[in-house]
Amino acid sequence: MTVSGGSELYYDPFDFEIDTDPYPVWRRMRDEQPLYYNELYKFYALSRYEDASAALTDWQTYRSGRGSILEVIRANIDIPSGMILFEDPPRHDLHRALLARVFTPKKMLALEPKVREFTARCLDPFVGSGTFDFVADLGAQMPMRTIGYLLGIPESDQEAIRDRQARSLTGGQESADLYQAVTVDSSMFVDYIDWRANNPSDDLMTELLTAEFTDETGTLRKLTRDEVLTYVTLLSGAGNETTTRLIGWTGKLLAEHPDQRRELAADRSLVPNAIEEILRYEAPSPIQARYVARDVELYGQTVPAGSIMTLLNASANRDDRHFPDADHFDIHRRIDRHLSFGYGIHFCLGAALARLEGRVALDEILRRWSEWEIDSENATMDRTSTTRGWRRLPAFLG
Repeated sequence: MTVSGGSELYYDPFDFEIDTDPYPVWRRMRDEQPLYYNELYKFYALSRYEDASAALTDWQTYRSGRGSILEVIRANIDIPSGMILFEDPPRHDLHRALLARVFTPKKMLALEPKVREFTARCLDPFVGSGTFDFVADLGAQMPMRTIGYLLGIPESDQEAIRDRQARSLTGGQESADLYQAVTVDSSMFVDYIDWRANNPSDDLMTELLTAEFTDETGTLRKLTRDEVLTYVTLLSGAGNETTTRLIGWTGKLLAEHPDQRRELAADRSLVPNAIEEILRYEAPSPIQARYVARDVELYGQTVPAGSIMTLLNASANRDDRHFPDADHFDIHRRIDRHLSFGYGIHFCLGAALARLEGRVALDEILRRWSEWEIDSENATMDRTSTTRGWRRLPAFLG
């Protein structure tokens, strides 16, 4: 369903025609109905920066314990313990603190030489070829390789794991197995965990197997095998799809803004801020969902307890009330805080890793090419209700 000026305002995250370019709809929502209600799927939506950022920090009202994906909340799925994306305090705080001990920014940044070497390995065969696909040839490869290095998964197995995870994340409100979409397929990691239990190494899997912590009952203990399996599955899947989208949008946006691309090629110290602007301008995960735990008053209306609230962080990132001239892409923009990694207690644990991957990918691409155009006829978008980006993004290299 296409929504244009003067027509009835309608937003639906499952409508892929809207998803092709949701920004006109989101602008109307911000201006006309900052508290929006979808009658068909029975959810509310907040689209302004001030509202979305406030809701992301108010976990007492907007709860994640029933899921942070619209269709998962609607399906009332039993969420397994340890899935911190779908937990509330105090359990969330306990589990996140444990992961934060082993999944540190220092450990992630130490991966940069390996990530850069792998990126060079991906890109070098395309030098002189005249073509390159930002997603198929790099974006779909780098995230699983990177998290595989952290977890200690052999590189030879990483691509098969990524492909299985990608298959489990397809679908939408009619998905036949929403539970699988939430938990991914943990069985693929069983053998690795058993191996690491007997063959410890310097990786996160070993740290999870050996870490001691005090659980919610006050007992000092180590994680069970099933708990380690949950955490490994969570870590391996959490950043794959979104980082792939980031790399695709990097290629697309810089093709559309050649002057800024050439400026980056001439001065790659601008790359880190450019990555922040790309994240703001095209959030890889544009919509979050919460269960409303208590009545809340918004814009003169009561949102009753038991409702579902969606938080349109990608719309918030384009709110002129917070970011002047927000629909203008500017690699020099001073950004205080975009919402592409969330905000509050569920702020993305892997934000530093995603930034590293985006920065390395762009830097290594610019080492080789400063000119490219997207092959629009053969580019295809990837369709899910929770992420927005490209499945294929072929380019002609200059």
